Amino acid sequence: MAGVTIRNLKKSYGDLQVMHGVDLDINDGEFVVFVGPSGCGKSTLLRMIAGLEEVTSGTVSIGDEVMNDVAPSKRGVAMVFQTYALYPHMSVYENMAFGLKQAKTPQDEIDRRVREAAEILQITDYIDRAPRNLSGGQRQRVAIGRAIVRDPEVFLFDEPLSNLDASLRVATRLEIARLHERLGATMIYVTHDQVEAMTLADKIVVLRAGIIEQVGSPIELYETPVNTFVASFIGSPNMNFFAPADVAKDQGKVTTGIRPEHMEVCDASEAVVSGKLELIEQLGEYAICHLVTESGTSFMAKMEHAPIGRVGETFNFKALRGLQHAFDLDTGIRV
Repeated sequence: MAGVTIRNLKKSYGDLQVMHGVDLDINDGEFVVFVGPSGCGKSTLLRMIAGLEEVTSGTVSIGDEVMNDVAPSKRGVAMVFQTYALYPHMSVYENMAFGLKQAKTPQDEIDRRVREAAEILQITDYIDRAPRNLSGGQRQRVAIGRAIVRDPEVFLFDEPLSNLDASLRVATRLEIARLHERLGATMIYVTHDQVEAMTLADKIVVLRAGIIEQVGSPIELYETPVNTFVASFIGSPNMNFFAPADVAKDQGKVTTGIRPEHMEVCDASEAVVSGKLELIEQLGEYAICHLVTESGTSFMAKMEHAPIGRVGETFNFKALRGLQHAFDLDTGIRV
């Protein structure tokens, strides 16, 4: 296994620059997740590590070796794509063995690796089936197995769960987490789903417009986001943001942030913000209340039990245990 080191990495397509001098250290054995909105550069960064995109300037190193001019097949990486890309005329076994056969690996070694990977992923029972006879989750596990048999230095995942339905996404996410625990491999995973990021990652890299906004553990990003962009991207539902006009107590020239799960109903004398109730979503284990301040700012409160009241009634809130955030009004940077 090996770590990945990225230094001043830039990527341009003609006059359009899409990556703006990225620096990043990924330690050996870490599970790192790239997140950000569409077009932020997360897949481009992953593909440059894989060698599928040419580096405009800067360096990508795996272990101690700079990989800029090394062919993808020689980098010691294996990539799992959003689409399964399995050969329909081959069995599961043949799909997993294909790359090893191309590399002229001895047959007994191929058989050992394929059957070991199949056991890890619990697909031994359908190793002789064709891909068309598998579910979406099973096909994705075959695609992951095809990466495992290569025994790579680094695993790369490009939104591998986005084609699965909700229940399969959860099940396959658990499989990937167990795989990392079992193999202890360096894994880099791209997703737009921050729940996947929070549950899988040792370290999250938040990108926006080709720039890294923040790197840290899931709990670091949740508790101490560096700016309003990270604060709004990490956490579900999104953090509420209030302008000075919305806040009862003078907070200075800042945007006040409070997560929906940290909103607590209180007396007017303790209130940080007040809002008129517009809608209650009853979701069983909790309720989400949708409210609007007098100035027209919409916000949410997530609580175990919805407050007793009617639509149109005004409620006062403070931040649970003082869990509120302050961001510079102009720059959005945490203060």
